[in-house]
Amino acid sequence: MNGPILWANHHLLFWLSLVPFVTGWMGENHNAPVPTAAYGAVLIMSAVSFTLLQKAILLHHGPESRLAKAVGSNGKGQLSLALYISSVPLAFVNQWLSDAIFVAVALIWLVPDRRLEAPHQHQHGG
Repeated sequence: MNGPILWANHHLLFWLSLVPFVTGWMGENHNAPVPTAAYGAVLIMSAVSFTLLQKAILLHHGPESRLAKAVGSNGKGQLSLALYISSVPLAFVNQWLSDAIFVAVALIWLVPDRRLEAPHQHQHGG
């Protein structure tokens, strides 16, 4: 581990530490627009922080590492960030649309990501 990885990890942990606060605020206000947008903003910053952490780790391991090849273009991460960004303005149009986006992103990540598994696990059914 190096300094940039440590700082990127702390950045991610900071934003994740705000999730319980904005979740409670959103619940107490029956998904009102401002708390819902704040929840989306915290999720945006968490996604950005995760991306920065991932980039710091990949820089440490190098572009030809097995990890870099497994991560590839990080389509799920980019899609998640785009959906979170759209959730903030949608909170002022219809907060239920924002909530649907939050659920959709969670479901995207619920599907196991096999990019980092050992190759021999695919051959034997994992």
